[in-house]
Amino acid sequence: MRKRRAAAWWAALTTVFTLAAVGCEDSSGPEDGTSPFTGLKAREAPVLAVKIDNVGPARPQSGLGSADIVYVERVEAGLSRLMVVYSSHLPPTVGPVRSARETDLELLRQFGEPAFAYSGAQSKLLPLVKEAPLHPVPPERVSDGYTRSESRAAPHNLYLRPERALSAASDADDAADIGFRFGAAPAGGRSTPSYTVRYPAAAISFAWAGERERYRVSMDGTSVPVADAKGRGPATVVVQGVTIRDSRFHDRSGSASPFTDTTGSGPALVLRDGKAHQARWERPAATRGTEFTTPDGERLAFARGPVWVAYVPREAVPSGAAGNSR
Repeated sequence: MRKRRAAAWWAALTTVFTLAAVGCEDSSGPEDGTSPFTGLKAREAPVLAVKIDNVGPARPQSGLGSADIVYVERVEAGLSRLMVVYSSHLPPTVGPVRSARETDLELLRQFGEPAFAYSGAQSKLLPLVKEAPLHPVPPERVSDGYTRSESRAAPHNLYLRPERALSAASDADDAADIGFRFGAAPAGGRSTPSYTVRYPAAAISFAWAGERERYRVSMDGTSVPVADAKGRGPATVVVQGVTIRDSRFHDRSGSASPFTDTTGSGPALVLRDGKAHQARWERPAATRGTEFTTPDGERLAFARGPVWVAYVPREAVPSGAAGNSR
């Protein structure tokens, strides 16, 4: 594992984030020779996180089928964007790439010092991005790592070449344990053929495809490609209840940017194998990963394969496993 820099930046950010006390580490970690992000066989490789657009003109996105993890975040105007994490596989292109948010800094802290590709940020946020313990690879730093599509209008036409981005971030940390566990499904669960996550101005639906043992994904009612040629679609979907509040940063229209607090604990719904399982998540500090447990307190294993995590307000996670399934 590459050596990680001292996180002096984190001390400067304690006025923004309130960290819970660090709990006990689980003794069982990922298996040797497998990805800690998917539970599948994988080589040791650095982590690349990319901020991707998720509005109508940006779809279909490129590179989602090669992702190990996809995080869905709420942004301004009730819309959503994706934080897409790669390590096991790199697609030729990823995008459209969009701007960073304050939420990203706390979310990415659990990956050590990953490479982070984004296009711009609110001016007052840029100093925090620059000082964060990560390796920024925006267009101004890796000009040959990005290309513009002539078939789409700006700002929905900027695409990343992942290999070139990682070449410019040679010290990025390799994939390591972030709390996920993989294995047999927990007992119980409720049959849930499909489930829809709703934001004020966006909806993402997950439909179980049993013949592929993966979930199909649609956004605002339109199917989007999330599987590569080998069928690497999401095997597990996590609906994670968190605190979402206004941040101190605003967009050009003056609207406050939402801040999603991914530390602490709260309710979750884990979808795997066509069933929904009630769960609880805990992430004691930003430098720690997230553990998911059953109502009985046992570690909840994900299905082996890519994982999608949708952050929603705590109250949006149903108390019963049926939820808003379709």
